[in-house]
Amino acid sequence: MKRSRVNETIAQADDMIRSFGFTLPPFAYWTPEEFCANKSQADHIIEAQCGWDITDYGVGDFDAMGLFLFTLRNGRLADLRRGGGMCYAEKLLISKQDQLSPMHTHVIKAEDIINRGGATLVVEVFGSDAEGSFAGDQGGSVFCDGMRVDYAPGQKLCLAPGESVTLMPGDWHAFWGEGGDVLIGEVSTVNDDNTDNIFREPIGRFAKIEEDVEPIHLLVSDYAERLA
Repeated sequence: MKRSRVNETIAQADDMIRSFGFTLPPFAYWTPEEFCANKSQADHIIEAQCGWDITDYGVGDFDAMGLFLFTLRNGRLADLRRGGGMCYAEKLLISKQDQLSPMHTHVIKAEDIINRGGATLVVEVFGSDAEGSFAGDQGGSVFCDGMRVDYAPGQKLCLAPGESVTLMPGDWHAFWGEGGDVLIGEVSTVNDDNTDNIFREPIGRFAKIEEDVEPIHLLVSDYAERLA
């Protein structure tokens, strides 16, 4: 993705988030220079990869396959392993109309995916085989707003604003906005985007950025290089 498109997407996403009554934390609005100046106090933000995250999954067609994310808070894998402490994460996402987040699952993370407002969020679900791999003929069950729902392989769950689905490790899923853009909430166990996203197809989790302009805000994928 071009950095100019990233900057444009950040501005549009911030407008949409505010339109639904959410305000992002102060570090969201730091310039790259302000982030560098605050990095010693922001070590948890950096280590936990909180902040702006825009991906085209390395495919190069953001409108067709992509996702906007902002990680608001994220815990520690060490706490999760020992069974106590900061074991949770929270994100805001935006799935644009017909913009696919491709089929994937997680090994560690369980997550609530919540339609916070906008159009319909469609979540397509499949089960796993005994090794946890994608099983095109396998269904399963999830909780939608606390109610158990048995799903057939490839069933599409249509979530209106306020509705949610709880996905466990091994629930393969893809999602997109239907009829318009959707603001999504994600509440989960500790999030590790570097190792805990298992895609059905051989694609990447982060976008490769073409630096045609300067960033207005850093992405989480910028931290390792720009805050070293």
